[in-house]
Amino acid sequence: MSSSPEPVLHTANELTAPLDTRRRVSIASDPPTVVDGRHSPHFGGQETRRRLSVASSDHPASDGRRKSILVQHTPDTMSVHSHYSGNAHYVNHAFQQDVFADNGKPANGEGPLKKHSMTDPTYDKLKLPQPDDIEKSWLFLFCKRCRQEEGGPSWEPPLWHRLCPYPFCPSYRQFARILSLCLIGLLCWGVVYTVLGETAAPGGQLFGLAVLCIAAHFGGWLMSLTTLPALIGMLMVGILFQNVGLVHIEGEYNEVVSELRKIALVIILIRAGLDLDPSALKRLRITVPKLGLVPWVVECAVVAVMTHYLMDLPWIWGFLLGSIIAAVSPAVVVSCLFRLRQKGYGVAKGIPTLIIAVSGIDDATSVAIFGIIHSLMFSSDALVFQIIQGPLSIIGGIGFGVLWGVLAKYVPEKQDPFVVPLRILMLFGGGLIAVLGSESIGYGGAGPLGCITAAFVSCYFWSKQGWEVEDNPVATAFEIFWMIFEPILFGLTGTQIKIDELDRWTVSIGIACLLAGIIIRIISTVFVAIGGKLNLKEKIFVALSWMAKATVQAALGPVALDSVRDGNRPDEREYAERVLVICVLSILLTAPIGAILITLSGPRLLKKTTTPAIIEGWRRSARPSLRDISINDEDDDTAAVAS
Repeated sequence: MSSSPEPVLHTANELTAPLDTRRRVSIASDPPTVVDGRHSPHFGGQETRRRLSVASSDHPASDGRRKSILVQHTPDTMSVHSHYSGNAHYVNHAFQQDVFADNGKPANGEGPLKKHSMTDPTYDKLKLPQPDDIEKSWLFLFCKRCRQEEGGPSWEPPLWHRLCPYPFCPSYRQFARILSLCLIGLLCWGVVYTVLGETAAPGGQLFGLAVLCIAAHFGGWLMSLTTLPALIGMLMVGILFQNVGLVHIEGEYNEVVSELRKIALVIILIRAGLDLDPSALKRLRITVPKLGLVPWVVECAVVAVMTHYLMDLPWIWGFLLGSIIAAVSPAVVVSCLFRLRQKGYGVAKGIPTLIIAVSGIDDATSVAIFGIIHSLMFSSDALVFQIIQGPLSIIGGIGFGVLWGVLAKYVPEKQDPFVVPLRILMLFGGGLIAVLGSESIGYGGAGPLGCITAAFVSCYFWSKQGWEVEDNPVATAFEIFWMIFEPILFGLTGTQIKIDELDRWTVSIGIACLLAGIIIRIISTVFVAIGGKLNLKEKIFVALSWMAKATVQAALGPVALDSVRDGNRPDEREYAERVLVICVLSILLTAPIGAILITLSGPRLLKKTTTPAIIEGWRRSARPSLRDISINDEDDDTAAVAS
């Protein structure tokens, strides 16, 4: 006869002591003997279905709290979890993915899956990639690129992460900015509509221009996602609107469009003048003119000769077109070179800055020569006066720029609390009066020279007063102005092209002339750079980077057509249309090809420094300057060799 086990007696302290719940189990079948809620020492051989609690202390969390022994966090999942910090539901979702089996059913006899509610993250409802693979999915990468996140923390509503999960929705800062711009645009449209009436209503010309500019900005943003220049998308939107019939520009609005292009030209010239560093120009008194002017003259001459013999353009029209085509576009090369510069390619020798600075001088030369030729072509003065008009335009433009730049040194006073906005208005107003006023008195070539000279002299005196060339708040303001006028300029330029009226012969011959000019310019640039401190690969890269056309071609291409639009000279109108077609072709062909060549050839032709240059400052983005060019410093060969 077996004796029953003796009962276990407990003291009062033992009965009132807290139980050790580190290993609690839930029994789903015949329970074994349990003593005080603990596992019985006699339990061991029976197989029962057990459900483990998440309170196990065998796998402690890093912060001291207990966590589930079913969730195995890997570095990959932890990196994904960090993106969703503060989102408790995402952590719960990751836990469910680990607990449940691949077939969607519970792994350990748990209850059914939780149903979705309206506040669930989007990736739950759309069945997007799981957290382990989400960072590698194309949707994650595409949405992250579209966000274009900016540095610095920002305030967000409490439920923003749940309603708009990262990165499939924009940040609250981006959403609020777009919403504010839309509200401001609606307010402006309402004011204009109350003043002008039907022309600002849907179907009116002003309303069509506004829609065109907004669509051009959106098209440029889409194009920028492909790493191609945004201006290509803006130009294509303008061509599309014109040929589909969404915009009609006629009558007095032709004059409005012409004035908008002139304002954009003023912004371009002022930005070019503010980018020039006087001290660096003094040191590089041989290199900059050699690389900036000699290839420009070669390409201008080649285009003029070929268009004269192949397209039957008069010599003066050929040189007018050559002065436009020879200009290099900083709008294309800047973004590409900044990416290379941030990675350290060519930084040791200052190659990205050299290319950008010379392209600014190149643009100034194109605009000045174009203005002189244009004033000679459409001047009704005597022949003797036309001959001396060129030198007078140069002297008058430079003289006005110097006087206005000296005035900007003293007015406003440098300690004035409103010095920045006052200087912006002074420089912008001086540039407008120089360009518009010179045309009204028949000296069109003087205005662009005066505009860029005023910006350069002003920047020189402001730098003496403590403003750095790279940290100039006036230059930052003109960057913002360019962000506004860039879609206007390229969108309106695209509307000048009517595909059904294009002559195939003109297009084919025009492309041949463009290619000949570009190839000869590349060869001449390599030869001109002989004797410098660039090796052969770097010379080739510099030559390739100067093939991109865009900004000056969009600003000056339609000018001749505007000058002959109301005249009774059909031959000149045909010449002006050919000039415009070739300018647009130069943008469509060279801008994307130039951007691609810079991006692909840079890592192969340039040397990479181990520590890329870090540009610091309060500005939104760092502009280039001649200041950090050291390789072509004629006065300090030893420093160049050491670099």
